[in-house]
Amino acid sequence: MKMRTLGRTGLRVSELSLGGLFISKFGGDFDQSRAAALRAFDLGVNYVDTAPTYANSEEVVGRIIRDATQPLIVSTKLGGRPQPFKPQDKACLRASIEESLRLLGRDTIDILFVHEPDRPGQYDWWTRSPMWEVGAPVEGPVVELLGELKAEGLIRFTGLGGTTARQLACLVGSGQFDVVLTAFNYSLLWREAEHEVLPAAKAHGVGVVIGSPLQQGALSRRFDDEVNYGAPWLSLPRRNQFKALYALLDELGMPLVECALRFVLSNPDVSCTLMGARSQAEVEQNVAYAAKGPLPAEVVKRLDAIAAMVPFRPCEERPTLCFGWRGYKGPGPL
Repeated sequence: MKMRTLGRTGLRVSELSLGGLFISKFGGDFDQSRAAALRAFDLGVNYVDTAPTYANSEEVVGRIIRDATQPLIVSTKLGGRPQPFKPQDKACLRASIEESLRLLGRDTIDILFVHEPDRPGQYDWWTRSPMWEVGAPVEGPVVELLGELKAEGLIRFTGLGGTTARQLACLVGSGQFDVVLTAFNYSLLWREAEHEVLPAAKAHGVGVVIGSPLQQGALSRRFDDEVNYGAPWLSLPRRNQFKALYALLDELGMPLVECALRFVLSNPDVSCTLMGARSQAEVEQNVAYAAKGPLPAEVVKRLDAIAAMVPFRPCEERPTLCFGWRGYKGPGPL
């Protein structure tokens, strides 16, 4: 497993790491999740991410990592707990951290992310926010608390975990955070993060973690029948884009998941990408794909042209496409 430096933190993280959403009740039974995670650690994965809002993921991850023999880097997030969640209340935020430490069985959290700070209406994190002003400072009780937690040794580094590229880039541009976890906006066909998030992170020495490189299922396998004959909610430009992608994969003789993972890892500005493997077999497959290294430059160039067919996600399109959703007809009233 190749290691990369996580921005200015200096942490050396495995370029393929574990996302904790499916290391929970979403991922099947505990024994299956444990076997998959421990196999990943054996193969060189040294970083796992979780969050209070990922069902019982923190508890499950905590139980698993106690059995790991290798040093691990663990991140979790602020947001959603305890209820009612009060993002402007330092006591509430500290209670969340204390519960995370207890569930994870650790004295220190390596990276603490502010969860979804880029989505207006999700949480009211800031008393002053640079949502449309790159480089402006962020203010609020959460910023004060993060500094206190660092000084107390309860966390090592701070991060931002979000999905909305423009707002996330502005927050990264404040220079007050060490890592950014950006999801649903950097993959084979979705490239919004290329325009602002990745450049802002590079300019400020912020480590980049990519979440959902498979778009939470849309790129996990091929959906030829739906792309060609079904999915009435799929726009014509997106449908033609998928057809072009599948044709290229046929030409290359390459599985979709391999192409998706190797594409993200072809970018030297990406520190690592999270995989949501649910079994030992998936872990072994993904690690084997990553070991093949970056995609050839000519293949990346052709993928860039396919991505440019739909350069930005249409406003009514879900960040996770609804392939396989029986009865789903598209956005709007049910």
